[in-house]
Amino acid sequence: MEDKKEKSIEEIFTEARTYVETRVEYTRLFAIKKGSKVFADLVTTAIVAVCFTLAFILGTVTLALFLSTVFHSYTAGFGAVAVLYIIMALIVYLTKDNFIEKAIVNAIIKRHFRKFEEDEEDEQKV
Repeated sequence: MEDKKEKSIEEIFTEARTYVETRVEYTRLFAIKKGSKVFADLVTTAIVAVCFTLAFILGTVTLALFLSTVFHSYTAGFGAVAVLYIIMALIVYLTKDNFIEKAIVNAIIKRHFRKFEEDEEDEQKV
């Protein structure tokens, strides 16, 4: 009744070693995949942030120069832009607890879970 071939200890040990090596290789490749995705995300986010910052700074200087021609005084133009930023800073400071922090946290969580779902879909295809 028993048609199963019994395996020797060496064969079992060899299969176990092969299994462990395969799992280690899979884990290493999976970690490389995740790490490369995180690195790529950080690099692209940094590039976008630098471009946005440069555009913001140059736009600010342009606005200050424009207001300088309107007011016929560099001091008044750049001072008006400084006052504008002080007002914006006060608005952000006063609303940060109620609106800004919650919005940022929710955006980060949504982004993380969207990427997590994409990773699960990629794994299901394999």
